[in-house]
Amino acid sequence: MSKITVIGSINVDLTVTSDRFPKVGETIFGTGFGTYFGGKGANQAVAAKRLGADVTLVGCVGDDANGEMCLKHFKEEGIDTSYIRKVKEPTGVALITVSENDNEIIVIKGANSCVSKEDVNNALNVIRESDMVILQLEIPLETVEYVLEVCRKYGVKTLLNPAPFSAFPKEWLELCYYITPNETEAKQMTSLDKEEALKCYPNKMVMTHGSEGVYYHDGEKLVHVPAFKVEVVDTTGAGDTFNGGMAVGLCEGMTLSEAITLGQKASALAIGKMGAQTAMPYRKDLD
Repeated sequence: MSKITVIGSINVDLTVTSDRFPKVGETIFGTGFGTYFGGKGANQAVAAKRLGADVTLVGCVGDDANGEMCLKHFKEEGIDTSYIRKVKEPTGVALITVSENDNEIIVIKGANSCVSKEDVNNALNVIRESDMVILQLEIPLETVEYVLEVCRKYGVKTLLNPAPFSAFPKEWLELCYYITPNETEAKQMTSLDKEEALKCYPNKMVMTHGSEGVYYHDGEKLVHVPAFKVEVVDTTGAGDTFNGGMAVGLCEGMTLSEAITLGQKASALAIGKMGAQTAMPYRKDLD
């Protein structure tokens, strides 16, 4: 079984559904409400675990009811929580509106802003033994950079999902092994159009493009891996499911194209249900 360490955010998602998004200053009635487990780090950890990896999650939660609820949930999922630290800041929260086959999200970082180099050092043994380390940008950027440097030092592969996007040093693109922006994030990172950006980082930059699918450059040509066509219920966590699935495929020795397909198949199943982690499929569901 492949070993994946995820270093990232842990949130509780407060999700409302409505027939349409409200206009600025407008109040409308919603059609439903749910409380779900979320956070890009936690989402990717659950996705990878359900798809067959041995997963350790490194992060922070508050010393509060939401934090306890998250820890209990991760343990039930079979994720190693040994390196999740309780802090005084409240557990992170995301406020999500789902409508019109899309979503709008406001994230309150809370405890996620406390994930530090010390947390990374405390988990150094498990990081060094990992087949891959997955990162996102909902924890402090200096911590992300430190992880990339540590992993490069010890020869551990990294997958950076640069979302939600924050400007970071271009040197990061050389430090990470894989990077998975969407088209907007790739433009913000490189100031290049899709094909030019991918050509600069062959077999490293994997660009997601929603219902259109995924693109990467294999060193000779642009490669397009089409998305699976499904009825959309909730896209929350779809990208995280893709990243977790792609990471599992790569750790299992799949080609990049095969790993992308695994991630897309898992993501397609996830958007057919409400919630982020609750909607994520198990490996047996992909058969």
